[in-house]
Amino acid sequence: MKKTRMTEFEKMIRGDSYDPYDADLLKRRRKAREICSRYQAQPSQGHQKQVLGLLKSVGKQCYMEPGVRLDYGSQVSVGDHFYANFNCVFLDPAPITCGDHVLLGPNVQIYTVNHPLESEQRATGVEFAKPVTLNDHVWVGGGAILLPGVELGRAVVVAAGSVVTKSFPDNVLVAGNPAKVIKKIS
Repeated sequence: MKKTRMTEFEKMIRGDSYDPYDADLLKRRRKAREICSRYQAQPSQGHQKQVLGLLKSVGKQCYMEPGVRLDYGSQVSVGDHFYANFNCVFLDPAPITCGDHVLLGPNVQIYTVNHPLESEQRATGVEFAKPVTLNDHVWVGGGAILLPGVELGRAVVVAAGSVVTKSFPDNVLVAGNPAKVIKKIS
C-alpha cells in the first residue's frame, strides 16, 4: 500500500510546521482576500454572507463589519450573537474559536500563526500555529491583539489596546502590554 504524502494544508490544520508558500495555501488565502475585499468595497448583506461562508462554523445572528481580514476563514468558528467591529484581522492557520455572545471592538487582531525564533530556521519560511479560544461572553476592546495559544475564559474583558500573550481564567478584566489581570468581575 502506497503511503500518501501529507499536503501543506493537512500539516497546517494538524498543527505541524508547514510551508505557507505552498500553491494550494496561496490559492486559499487569495480566495479569502478577494471575498473580504469585495465586502469592504461594497458592503452588502450578500457580500457579508460570502465572508461568513468562508468560516468553519457560524452561529445565529452573527455579524462582521466591513474591513474584516481572514487568512483562510476555514479555521474560524463563531457562536451565536457574535459581533466583529470594523477592520478585525483573523490569522487562522490554527483554529480560532469564539463562543456565544463574543464581541470584538474595531481593529482587533487575532493571530494563531508564528515563526521560529532561530533566524536560520525562520529564513526557510516555515510557519507553525497554535489555536486561540474566546469562550462565551468575551469582550475584546478596540485595537487589542491576541497572540497564538491564548484562551480567554468565560466573560473575560480585554481592555482596548492590550496585547494578550497568555491565557486568562473566567470573569476577569485584563489590560496592558503584556496584558495582566486588573480585577475580577463579579
